[in-house]
Amino acid sequence: MPPTRHDQRSAHGGRRAGDELVHRSVEDVASLDALLDQCFPSFGGGFLRRVWRLLDEAIGRGVPMTLAVAGPVTASGQHLAWLNPLLDTGWFCLISTTDAVCYHDGHRSLDDAAEHPFREVPIFGDDGKLRDESVIRITDIGFPEDVLLQQDRFVSACLLAPEFQRKMTGTELRHLLGARYAAQEASNGAPEGLLALCHRKAIPIFVGAPADGSIFLNSMKLWALAREGALDYSFELDMHAEVFESCAYHLWGQRESPAQALGTLILGGGVPKNFNLQPEPALAQILGLEGVGGYLYDIQITTAPVTDGSLSSCPPAEAVTWGKVDKDEYRSTCESLHADYSMVMPILAKALLDKRARFGALEGELGAETLRERHPEAAGYLRSRDGYRLYDRRGELVEALRAAVAAKAPALAAGARYPLAGAAGDARP
Repeated sequence: MPPTRHDQRSAHGGRRAGDELVHRSVEDVASLDALLDQCFPSFGGGFLRRVWRLLDEAIGRGVPMTLAVAGPVTASGQHLAWLNPLLDTGWFCLISTTDAVCYHDGHRSLDDAAEHPFREVPIFGDDGKLRDESVIRITDIGFPEDVLLQQDRFVSACLLAPEFQRKMTGTELRHLLGARYAAQEASNGAPEGLLALCHRKAIPIFVGAPADGSIFLNSMKLWALAREGALDYSFELDMHAEVFESCAYHLWGQRESPAQALGTLILGGGVPKNFNLQPEPALAQILGLEGVGGYLYDIQITTAPVTDGSLSSCPPAEAVTWGKVDKDEYRSTCESLHADYSMVMPILAKALLDKRARFGALEGELGAETLRERHPEAAGYLRSRDGYRLYDRRGELVEALRAAVAAKAPALAAGARYPLAGAAGDARP
């Protein structure tokens, strides 16, 4: 794919050794993207500039982006502030997150949510007093414990609905919940939440550790009640099919998407990050498919220090050794910013959205053809807001991967045998 930059800096995110540092006065720039591009010359600011330039480049090249996000983005309202507007552009094709993010997404649409607002509370206040007042604290956010109890009742009622009474992937579960959340939000005049937006845009939501959250805890309750004969409940998660589905989408990005490449934005770390990065080794190392590459763009914002050895701190360069990130271009298409993403994502999202709006206005003035001649990156920025709608194509894409695996089945089956110590006879899986 040809680069889309048309200024004097490198076509690879401004990381070429020897490039002159740009350091304009903040008084001389008129837009937020120009501020990020020209007024953060070095040190931590230089990392932020490089993250901005890579996001700008990936979006301008029309590369489908995946998103991994850890942390309470819905409980804190960050989804309303910057995440949902970013997802509504059509740039992102799937999400990897946590069960908790999906659970807390429903709080603001509960029937009496207006009576139980989220409030600021001191980080170093009297938590014993908050407990006595039945106030739940998440860092500097406080809300009544009754919100959780109401959410539990709402989630349980959803899970008992007819459409949930079967074995399904987590993406199906969260797509169905998105429809229920959307109806609840519409009924109570609440803003569109994360699951409702992803349902509307057919963005698959993956949760790599579904048992580590309250949606699944409510399912466990219903499962236990069903075992006691108190109710009928037949919902079941199919994690094999969910992981397989994630691989099918990665294969689509590599071979069928217009860019024939994928980029990823990783906010935080943990399981969402690992699940987001695992399709390439699953396809190449485990399923034995040839010609499967890693992410072309890997842009990470994390507070974990690289020296702690955790996955959360693992930089893109380390992921190259696993095959999860493209080995040929990673030095120019990857960056890891050591920061709290809640501090920088509103700025980055606003800069990206403002640039999209400017291209939209220019298209009206110049026409699409002239705009793309002058600014080729406008095509990537102005790609359809409808997005990739991968969830709508899940059956087709999963079947394509099944066909590829079927061709490898004899070799894969043979490779599943190993002389197990202590095993009697020929150990077979």
